Amino acid sequence: MQARGAVAGATAVADAPQTHNQFQLLRQRRFAPYFVVQALGAFNDNVFRQAIIGLLAVMVAAGAMDGATRGIYTQLAPAIFILPYFLFSATAGQIAEKLEKARLIRITTAMEIGIMTLAAAGFLLGSMPVLLVALFATGLQSTLFGPVKYSILPNVLRPEELTGGNGLVEMGTSIAILLGMLFGGLILALAGDQGALVAGLAVIGLAILGNVVSRMIPPVPAAAPGLRIAWNPIPESLKVWRLTRKQLAVRNSVLGVSWFWFTGTLLTGNLPVYAETHLGGTPTLYVFALAVFSVGVGVGSLLCEKLSARTVEIGLVPMGAFGMSACIAHLALAPAIPGTGLDVRGFISQPGAWRIVGDLAGIGLFSGFFVVPLFALIQSRVPRGELSRAIAGMNIQNAVFIVLAAVGGVALQQLLDWSIPQLFLALSIASIAVALYIFTIVPEFAMRFLSWLLVRTLYRLRVHGVERHVPDEGPALIVCNHVSYMDALILAATIPRPVRFVMYHRIFNIPVMRWIFRTAKAIPIAGAREDPALMKRAFDAVDAALEAGEIVGIFPEGKLTRDGEIAAFKSGVERILRRASDAGRPVPVVPMALKGMWHSMWSHNDSRMGRMRVPRRFRAHVEVVAGAPVEGRAATAEGLERQVRQLRGDAA
Repeated sequence: MQARGAVAGATAVADAPQTHNQFQLLRQRRFAPYFVVQALGAFNDNVFRQAIIGLLAVMVAAGAMDGATRGIYTQLAPAIFILPYFLFSATAGQIAEKLEKARLIRITTAMEIGIMTLAAAGFLLGSMPVLLVALFATGLQSTLFGPVKYSILPNVLRPEELTGGNGLVEMGTSIAILLGMLFGGLILALAGDQGALVAGLAVIGLAILGNVVSRMIPPVPAAAPGLRIAWNPIPESLKVWRLTRKQLAVRNSVLGVSWFWFTGTLLTGNLPVYAETHLGGTPTLYVFALAVFSVGVGVGSLLCEKLSARTVEIGLVPMGAFGMSACIAHLALAPAIPGTGLDVRGFISQPGAWRIVGDLAGIGLFSGFFVVPLFALIQSRVPRGELSRAIAGMNIQNAVFIVLAAVGGVALQQLLDWSIPQLFLALSIASIAVALYIFTIVPEFAMRFLSWLLVRTLYRLRVHGVERHVPDEGPALIVCNHVSYMDALILAATIPRPVRFVMYHRIFNIPVMRWIFRTAKAIPIAGAREDPALMKRAFDAVDAALEAGEIVGIFPEGKLTRDGEIAAFKSGVERILRRASDAGRPVPVVPMALKGMWHSMWSHNDSRMGRMRVPRRFRAHVEVVAGAPVEGRAATAEGLERQVRQLRGDAA
C-alpha cells in the first residue's frame, strides 16, 4: 500500500502543470487550497489570542479584574497554548504518517470549528477559564496540523518547486500572524459593547471558512498507512526526535529552524517594551515595528526561489545566518530615539529612525533566507515514510527553544538587569556562534554558499529539463561534456540533489576549490598509467556511492576540451555501469550538456594568463540541458556521447 501511495503521489505531481515561478502555484488546486487553509489557521489563532488580551484589558478597565490577575493570565496563556506541543507532537506525527493527508487537514479544521465555538462562549460569558480551555484546545489542534503542514509539500510539489512553495508558506504564515494580531487587537476596541459577540462570531466564521476550503484539497496518499500508533508520549517523543538526528545535515537543519524560532520569540516578545522605552513610541509603533519585521520575513522567503534558481539551495543559509546576526547587532547598537508617545509619523521623522526600520526589515529578510532552505532540505532529505514524524520531533525541539527564549529573556533582564539592546546584542553574538557550530559540523552549508556565490556571480544560468529528468530519489549517473574548471560547480548548482562528482585529481586539488570539492565528497581520479591505485579507488568509491542511492556525476571525455568540441567518451562510463549491473542494481544514466561555457571564463578558450586576469566574458550566459534517462544496461559510451552532442547542439 505504501508503494502504491508513493506512486500515486508522484503521478499526481507529474501530471500537474509546469510552473515557471512560485506564484503560479497559487492558481493550482494541488497547492492553492492548502495555502489558504494554513494561512487562515495562522490568522485565526492570532485573532483569538489577541482578542483574549483585548478582553483582559476591557475587564480591568471595567473593574471586573485587577492588574495582578491580568498579569497572571497574560503569562499563563502562552504556556497553555504551547503545552500540547510537548504532550501530543509524537502522536500527531504518527497520525500524519498514517492518514491520508487531505482527510487529516479536514479533520483538524473541523476540530477548529468546535474549539472556536467554545471560545465564542467564553467571550460572551467573559469567562477566562473557558477561554483558557479553548486556548489549550487550539494548541492541540495546531499540534495535530503542524506535521502535515510541512510533510504534504514534497507530495504535491516537484523538487524544483520545494523552495518556492516553502517560501510562499513562510510568507503566508508571517503575514497571516501579523494581520491576525492586528484584527484580533482591534475587535474589542472598535466594536464597543458588542466586542465579545463580534470576536466570537469572527473566530467561528474563520474556522468554518478554513474547513470549507480544506475540502478542495486533492487527496494525498498516506506515507505509512500500516503504521501502528504508539500512544505513550514520553518514549514516542524521544523516538520522533531521534528521527531528526539520523542524518547530520538534517539534524543541523532542524537546529537551525529551532534557532529561528528562538530568535523570533526573543525579538518579537521584547518589541512592545523596546518600541515604548527605546523608540519613544506608543503601542501603535510596536505594531509598525512588527509589521516591518513580518514583511521582511515574507519578502526574504519569496526571494529564496529566485536566488536559488529553483533548487534546494542551502548555500543561502550562511548568508541568512550572518546577515540576520549583523542586522540584530546593528539594531542593538542604535541610539535611542528622543521623545515619548511618538506615533509612526512622529517616529519616522526622528534622526536615526530609518536605520532602525532598515535593521528590522533586514532581520526579517535574512531570516527568510535562513529558514526557507532549511525546511526544503529537511523535506528533500528525510524519507517520505518518516517525514511527518521527523517534523513532529522538530516541533518538540522548537517548543523547547521557544520556552527557553521566553524564560531566558526575562531571567537576563531581571537577574542581570540587562537592557533590551544588551539582550539583542547577546542574541546576535549567540546567533553567530550557533551558525558557526552548524557550518563547522556540516561544512556542506558553507561549501554550497561558496559555490552558489561563485556561480551566481560569474554566470547567468538557464536550466532546461533537469527537473524532469534527474530522479528525485535513488541512484543515477550524470554524464556531461567537460568545458571548464567550473563545470562541476555549475552542475551542482542546478541539480536539486547532492552530486558526487568524479574529477581529475589535478582539478580536485586546485587551491580553494579543493575544499569545496572535498566537502562535496567529490571523487578524485587519475589515468591508469598515471596512478592505477587512485583509479581503482575511484571506481570503488563510485560503485559504493551508487549502491548507497546517491547521484554520481562524471565527465566521460576525461579532460577539458581544448577546441570547444566534444571529445570521444572513454570506456570508463561503461565500466561503472557494468559493475552496477553485474551486482544486480543497474542505474539510470542522465545525459546533460553545458552550452555557452566555451565562451565563458575558465575554459581553454582563454590562455593561462587570460584565466588569471579579470575575465572578458564576466556574467556569461550559460545553459544546462538534461535529456531523458537511459537504462544503464543498454547505455554505451558512444551512444551517450551522441546524446550529449544532440543536447548541446552548436552552442559550444
